[in-house]
Amino acid sequence: MVSRVVTGARYGLIDWLIQRITAVVMAIYIILIIALLFKISPQDYTSWKTMFSNQWMRIFTFLAFLSLCWHAWIGLRNILMDYIHKTNIRLILQVLVVLSLFFYAIWAIEIMWG
Repeated sequence: MVSRVVTGARYGLIDWLIQRITAVVMAIYIILIIALLFKISPQDYTSWKTMFSNQWMRIFTFLAFLSLCWHAWIGLRNILMDYIHKTNIRLILQVLVVLSLFFYAIWAIEIMWG
């Protein structure tokens, strides 16, 4: 009989689905940005600021950035779990990744609404 160790982590289908959903959000955002670049063709700071002055653009940009962070977290967590076998080192690296992604999310808020 195989004994399974319960770790409390979610594996499998949920993580796969989250990565696919976040990838779709990021792909839609990239298509939107490319379309806007062709339509508006911003050349200076003022035109870029005008493009991002709409509230819907800021919200969608932040949503795409949060999707990027969540996508990165799942990928990096899986890489760390696969390749770093010492639990304490893996935990330290995972905490550093989470703190970095949290810092970047706060910084994105500052950039978009600061």
